[in-house]
Amino acid sequence: GSIEVICGSMFSGKTEELIRRLKRAQIANQSVKIFKPAIDTRYDVENIVSHDANVIPSTPVSHSRDILLMSNNMQVVGIDEAQFFDADLPHVCEELAVRGARIIVAGLDMDYKGRPFGPMPHLLSVAEFVTKLHAICVKCGNLASHSYRKKIIIDQDSQVVLGEKDLYEPRCRICYHSEFDINGDIIPIAIERINN
Repeated sequence: GSIEVICGSMFSGKTEELIRRLKRAQIANQSVKIFKPAIDTRYDVENIVSHDANVIPSTPVSHSRDILLMSNNMQVVGIDEAQFFDADLPHVCEELAVRGARIIVAGLDMDYKGRPFGPMPHLLSVAEFVTKLHAICVKCGNLASHSYRKKIIIDQDSQVVLGEKDLYEPRCRICYHSEFDINGDIIPIAIERINN
């Protein structure tokens, strides 16, 4: 078995790539089971839906251990939005891989403060294959690796705030760590983010 991790910022195409790999496994007549965290109901309660509206059926679960119970004899196991799962997810993936399954996991590698997100760092370290995808920075057009949370959030400190383009935008490192004042001058905000 093996573990593949697809990571990157919001709007980088992680779910799109996950769906692509899972559909190829289905075309190859492999047994496939797909999971998502029960808390993620943004597009659909059950299905995994990409920003480009590609859809694949999945099973919502509240705890990663449930994945073990429902994945007996599966050749391929897909997991979306891995950052929202509990700390047991890497162990679950490793156990399934030892049983011979191909595990394909997609998730945000960093939260809105640029910190490692949930079980993703552990998953990245135990994976055989890692694919880091990039979005396009909405400010300058360069490759984006950060998920910038807009200031309209009421609960600014909560790590998990479900949302889409209304709450988040992809930014490159420089635009993520900089803001523009009324005169167009750049104001560094990296220290403010680190202190918060």
